[in-house]
Formats: sequence, C-alpha cells, structure tokens
Amino acid sequence: MGGDSEPKENQIYAVPALTIREVLEDTLHIFGSLGTAFSPDSHKLLELKERINEGRFHLAVLGQFKRGKSTFLNALLGETLLPTSVVPLTMIPTFIKSGPARRAVIYYQDKNKKTDEIQADEPEQLNAFLRKFVTEVENPKNRLGISQVEVFHPASILRDGVVLIDTPGIGSTFKHNTEATLNFLPQCDAALFLVSADPPITETEVKFLKEVRSKVPRLFFVLNKIDYLSPEDKDKALEFFRKVLAEQAGIDSGSPVFCVSAQKGLEAKEIENPQEWIKSGMEAAEKYLVGFLASKKIKTLNEAITLKTHDIVTDALMRMNLTINSLKMPLADMESKMAIFETKLTETQRDRISFGDIISGERNRIVESLYEYAQQLKKKARLYLESVAIEHATETRMLLDENTAQEILDETIPGFCEHEAGQMRRIFDQRATDLLKKHQEKVNMLAESIRKTAAQLFDISYQPLQHPAVMPSMRELYWITQKWDASFLPIPFGLLEKFLPKRVREARVHKRIKSQIVSLVNYNVGRMRLEVQENIERAYTAFARNLDSSMQEIISSIHIALKTAFTRKKDQSETIADEMRELESAAIRLVDIKNKLVRDSVYAKQLIKN
Repeated sequence: MGGDSEPKENQIYAVPALTIREVLEDTLHIFGSLGTAFSPDSHKLLELKERINEGRFHLAVLGQFKRGKSTFLNALLGETLLPTSVVPLTMIPTFIKSGPARRAVIYYQDKNKKTDEIQADEPEQLNAFLRKFVTEVENPKNRLGISQVEVFHPASILRDGVVLIDTPGIGSTFKHNTEATLNFLPQCDAALFLVSADPPITETEVKFLKEVRSKVPRLFFVLNKIDYLSPEDKDKALEFFRKVLAEQAGIDSGSPVFCVSAQKGLEAKEIENPQEWIKSGMEAAEKYLVGFLASKKIKTLNEAITLKTHDIVTDALMRMNLTINSLKMPLADMESKMAIFETKLTETQRDRISFGDIISGERNRIVESLYEYAQQLKKKARLYLESVAIEHATETRMLLDENTAQEILDETIPGFCEHEAGQMRRIFDQRATDLLKKHQEKVNMLAESIRKTAAQLFDISYQPLQHPAVMPSMRELYWITQKWDASFLPIPFGLLEKFLPKRVREARVHKRIKSQIVSLVNYNVGRMRLEVQENIERAYTAFARNLDSSMQEIISSIHIALKTAFTRKKDQSETIADEMRELESAAIRLVDIKNKLVRDSVYAKQLIKN
C-alpha cells in the first residue's frame, strides 16, 4: 500500500535547517583535514552556509491610500514607527529589516549623493525623521529625489528573516507609483493586499489585483478596520470581498483573508495587552506570516542547498577515488590513461571555444531584437501621446497650446513609460534567461563528459551531478527608480503668430507639439532600451565567465588529483600508504554524509540517477 509518504530508494530529500548546517560543518571538517587539495570544496560549502544564514523572506504590503497599510505594519512592529497621514504618502518604498536598534537610512536617486541616516532611542524620533522624506506634505512629488528607505528594527517578526516592504499606495494621483510597484513585485516572495471595510474594494483595486496575481508566487489578503462593523456586517463584508476576488479579479476564493483592526492591534501592542492583540485579529495574521509563509521560503532554500551539497560531496568522492585507484595502478597503465585523458581535455577545450562563439552570436541577435522592439515602441508611444494630447483639446473644445500639452504629458508620460519599461524588462529578461538555461544544460553535459571519461579510465563508479539551479549570493531587492522626461524644449514663438487665423495657428501648435513628443519618445524609449541592453550584456558576460571558470574548475580539480597521484607514484613516495589510508578514511566518512543527505531528510526533491 505504502503511499506518497514512504521514502523511495536513492531519493534526495531537503533536510531541516539545523541538520543541513550540521552536515555542512561535518563536511567542512573532513575537507579541512585533507589539506589544500579540497580548499575549493570548502569554499563552496562556506558559501552555502552563508546562504542559509542570509536567507530572507520578502513580503510586499500593497494597498490603496488610507486603507491602513502603515498602521498594519506599525502593529506588527509593536509601535508607531512609520508615518501615517490623512493625505497620500509620496512614492517612496520602505524596506523594514531586522536590526538590534531602531535605525533608518535614506537613499537618493542620485547615486553620488550621500545617504541620510538616524539611530533613534524612541519610535517618535524615527517617525519624525521619516516624515521629512516619505510624506507628501514635507516631500511633495518626491522633490528630494529619494529612491528608497531602509528601516531596521528589533521586532520579533523580523528575526526569522522576514523583510516587510511598504510600497507606494496604488490608485493615487501618481500613476507612476502603481506601475513601479507592479514592476517590483516579481522580486518578492509574497504580497499582502490590504483593503478596509470603509469603503469595500474599489474598481481601481480590482484592476490592480488582476495585474498582481501573476507577478508574485503567493498572495493573501487583510480586511482592515473591522472594529467599525458589527459581527453581522463583518461577515457580509467578508463574503462580498471574497465574491469580488473570485468573480472580478480571478483570484481563488480559498486565498487567505484575515479580518483585523490594525489600529486596535497597535494599541494592544503598545500597552502589552495580549488579549486585545488576539481580539484585534493581528495575532492570526502574524502567525500566518511567520509560521507558514516564511517556513515555505526556508524549505525551498534548504532543498536547493541540500542538492548543491550533495553535488559537492559526490564530486569530492569521485576525486578521492580517482586518487586512490591511481595510486594502486601500475605506473605504465597510469601513464597510458593520463595520455588518453589529456586528449579528451583538448577536444573539450575546442568544444568550449566553439560554444562560446555561439553564445556571443546569440547575445548579438537578442540586442538586435531589442532594438527592433524599441523602434516599434517609439511608434506606439508617439501615436498614444499625440492622441492623449489632441483628444483632450477635442473633448474640452479648446485650442490646444504648449502649456496645456505640457500638463497633459506631465501626467501621462511617467505612468506610460514605467509600464512599458516593465514590459520590456520582463520580455527580454525572460528571453535571455530561457536561452541561457538551455545553454546551461549543454555546459553541464560538456562538464559531465570530462567526469565520465575520468571515471571510465580509472575504473571508478560514475554518478552524474544533479546540477541544481545556480544560487547567486543573496542580493538586496532593488526598486528601480526612473525620472521620465516630460519637459518640452524652449519653443521660439513668432510675434505675428497670435494674429494668424485659428485654423492655421492650431495646425502650427499641433505640429510643434508632435515634434516635441517625438523628441520625448526618442529620449525615454532610448533610456529603456539602454537599461535592458545593459542587463542582457551583464547576464551573458557573467554566463561566459562562469562557463570558463566552471569548466576550468572541473578540469583542474581532476587534473590535479591525477597529476598528484602520478607524481607520488613516479617518485615512489614512502608516504603513499599513509595518504591512501587517510583518503580512504575520509571517503568512508563522506559516503556516510552522502547517505545522510539521501536517507535522513524530510522533503523529496529529486531522484539520483545512477
């Protein structure tokens, strides 16, 4: 009968966080006892250990103006740290991270400008500091040019690697905010969407949710301000909200929805009243965040690290067995096999160079495709902006002048460009990622051909590496900020133009506006294209660099093991017997660790193919 819960033979499982740390420590100890030959393996394990320590869960908090996002976050933190306002806050994302004390850092769009920073003894100090930068009253339209804010706090919810991200309010007068938020969401692990009972979910929020649902892996909801409702009205509001989510936003009706009073929860935390904290509904939401969402992130991270550790151990075992078998082999046989292996390496190097040329050509084709995409986007942008400006004049039955056109474009261009820039990034990032992924499979096959040849020549068991996805070192999330240009160039006016017939004057104005729009489109789309092209260039350059280094690493590690054994054998070293005993002992211990990774873990990930 069995069932899915029964372990299968030769199956890798992702071990719990504490166990994988123990495995890494044990393996590091073994490699350390063998001298410099296994230093590269130790370095890889230390990187994996760092990945565990740095693993974070990034949660974006979304919501419309005056829904209570900042109050909800303050309740989770346990004090009034973030500013709240009766007018919209400005377009500044705030990243809230774990730290030993209250601290805030302000980053500017101008990278040459020094950051502003404060360490505060009291929450009121930090709140007052933040108000100067993130409120529309003190920093209207972000005239200070802030890119993002980081807040550090010792709140318990942040200690397990949760990073809370307060995003600009959607549906405000700044359409740029909404588009920037949508472009940022794919970097996050989950998003919390906050609505309130006064009023219920709006058309703007529904439209936004339709865009959000495909951009984050997990999405859940908070219905705030339930203290304004009777129990009966609360049930009706929740039923209505779920119905709208399912029927209008296309979101699973089973998605988690938490009914809370963030304000009551904040008050309960500030006076340390656990009963009121539970009553506010905040405890249930907090437990879900920490206990469910963050644990899933940790589980996924451990699965990847378990696979990667298994590969490192498997590869090290192969090299140990290569050395042991080589030392046992007659010198003449060893020389013959070394010559065959050298021929294989020469062939592989030729294949690697040819493969590099293919990758370079493909990168050029993607860049050409990007240029064609940008040319089409210019046409689309020009027609759209012209229609917006001219339609306004038609609807208002007025003569369109440059000042009016400037106002219209000031409102239209940032949102339009932010949306199109996000589309361009996603399309070409995905295209480059898909192609590089296919190339990675070919690189893995090339590398495995070297390992397989060595195993066959020196009569050791061969097991291919699993080659789990490359795990880059932890990077900070990046909120891309652009200041899209919507400003007209100075226009020289003829003194007699105001005396021309209205039709002629209007034609001249329209011609000048269209000319200005062409210039603005060329500039803004050019910036988009350049940014995406630089990302493509970086990705391909990094891939080519990793190709060279990974191939060199495999070749040199096997080469060094064989050459060292050959030298010892040729010199008839008296220490050969001792070295073999030490390697055989280490190999036995590594087999135990490998079996631990295979047998003693919890979550199935991937079959080991013999």
